[in-house]
Amino acid sequence: MSNFNIGPKLQNINSPHDLRAKYGIEDLPEISKELREYIIDVISEIGNSHFGASLGVVELTVAIHYVFNTPSDQLVWDVGHQAYGHKTLTGRKNSFHTNRLKGGISGFPKRSESEYDTFGVGHSSTSISSSLGMAVANRYLGKRDKQHVAVIGDGAMTAGLAFEGLNHAGIEKDTNLLVILNDNCMSIDPNVGALKEYLTDITTSHTYNKVKDEVWKLLGTISKFGPDAQTIASKVTHALKSSLLNQSNLFESLNFRYFGPIDGHDSMALARVLSDLKDIPGPKILHCITKKGAGYKFSEEGNPTKWHAPGVFNKKTGEIVNILPKSPQPPKYQEVFGHTIVELAEKNLKIMGVTPAMPTGCSLNIMMKAMPERAFDVGIAEQHAVTFSAGLATQGIIPFCNIYSSFMQRAYDQVLHDVALQNLNVVFCLDRGGLVGADGATHHGAYDLSYMRNIPNMIVSAPMNESELRDLMYTAQKENMGPFCIRYPRGKGVLKEWKTVMKSIPIGKGRKLTDGKDIAMLSIGHPGNFAQDAIKQMDTENVSIAHYDMRFVKPLDGIMLHEIFSKYNKIITIEDGCLMGGFGSAIIEFMCDNNYSASVHRLGIPDKYINHGTQKELWEECGFDTNSIIKKIKEVLKLDNSNNKMNQKLG
Repeated sequence: MSNFNIGPKLQNINSPHDLRAKYGIEDLPEISKELREYIIDVISEIGNSHFGASLGVVELTVAIHYVFNTPSDQLVWDVGHQAYGHKTLTGRKNSFHTNRLKGGISGFPKRSESEYDTFGVGHSSTSISSSLGMAVANRYLGKRDKQHVAVIGDGAMTAGLAFEGLNHAGIEKDTNLLVILNDNCMSIDPNVGALKEYLTDITTSHTYNKVKDEVWKLLGTISKFGPDAQTIASKVTHALKSSLLNQSNLFESLNFRYFGPIDGHDSMALARVLSDLKDIPGPKILHCITKKGAGYKFSEEGNPTKWHAPGVFNKKTGEIVNILPKSPQPPKYQEVFGHTIVELAEKNLKIMGVTPAMPTGCSLNIMMKAMPERAFDVGIAEQHAVTFSAGLATQGIIPFCNIYSSFMQRAYDQVLHDVALQNLNVVFCLDRGGLVGADGATHHGAYDLSYMRNIPNMIVSAPMNESELRDLMYTAQKENMGPFCIRYPRGKGVLKEWKTVMKSIPIGKGRKLTDGKDIAMLSIGHPGNFAQDAIKQMDTENVSIAHYDMRFVKPLDGIMLHEIFSKYNKIITIEDGCLMGGFGSAIIEFMCDNNYSASVHRLGIPDKYINHGTQKELWEECGFDTNSIIKKIKEVLKLDNSNNKMNQKLG
């Protein structure tokens, strides 16, 4: 472990039990200060981590673990970007410097990592439903003393799943469920939508904020009212909220008792309020106002999106350390998408852009700035993003719906029934296709080639480089193309000169990159570059390898495949996607359906969840990086030589 600074109180805390047993409520501010400094200290050095979200909930984290008997009381963090303080207090302080590194602790709560991580998270808006499930299960099991706390951000509240959980929880009146709304007006990019405006109205109502302190004093001395205390408190708070806000309270209309808003950075006040709420039965929601990046001057004053995951930085000056390469580098695929959609939209007035809460990450922010009336951030709502795009398409608009591959899984029904069944011209740009690196198993885009290629009417493609991405986007925006999927990886491409003149690609048409007689390699997408590197290295060993960039998983290039199977009996397929049902499976299906016989070896993501690490580390782990391809070529040739010798003996 590096020599990170751990404050004297934090040094004595190896579990929440230590926090509760060794310290009083008056110590919580100092513990919060030490915890914040420790997070800043570690993340500034290791980089590779989320930052602002965890700083924003330091006081809340300390107060929750001080008041509730975790892990017996069940705590669920939504998404998990904000759980670094939680991990530090729950026995992972001395391993925190391994956060998101291969073999280190996960960047998200993970059940197999700690008993304090009661639910594995990584995608947003799951906390309310999972916490309610725990509460109902424990009620059934007779464990009615257990408390259940779900911490959810205002950004995550825009997803339909959060409202589904609230709707159900509202009728489970005898469950110990507390939803803590961490309201900082941010997800990664600034929040959007009517819910954001509603929460802003609550938090900025001067009359309401002037009077609410009296209600908290009332709740703080609630025992003085005797057996009717809960009724009195309920009537007072309901009347206050309804009259002063001049509108019904959204949460109370769902049978939640609403408390707040309160300062989410006052650890002692939070602890007192949480202690009071423990004694109030039924579903409750506590509205906390926090600031993303709180307590660190540069993240508070700087761009919150920039400080979401800043990388390595100088903690004294706030300067983010960018190691500049010596020579010009290829752009990220995301940047190519962002510039290309603007270029296309300037010529085709029917093009619009849609993304669920990731405009900066996917680079749709470039179009949002250039053409704000034609680009939409719909919040964390993937299902809505897809069906909204379908609605646009019915009117002749050509929407480019950009969703991370891992998040597209959440809208699969909408892709099937709202887009593909109606054969609508929606262009799905699946960012982060394949292994994404440090975010790990919850974020790998491992499955899209498999789950998209089995949908009728769907075109499924993947570019090998930036130029092909542009060409596929150009092809997809033609009239009456139907559903069109383009998937590409996270990070840099391979071309320094990428702004090529765009041209149309015939649907389902691959291309031969190299000729050869010993083995045929078939690749899809970016790993084709690994195959090219492997071929160059094998040239010195007198191995003749043909390489085909298939470009489309659906429809496959049947003419090219007939040529391949007629000429080669040794074939290697390469993909940055799951082997089960993926590109290699499609090739084998073609072989069987057309009565060919060949030795087909598939390289890709195996049938297991892949943990975090760098992309290069994970490509190697899964066996489709350049060295793994070379190793497989040699294995296949060795097997072939062995078979030839056996045949000679039998002959």
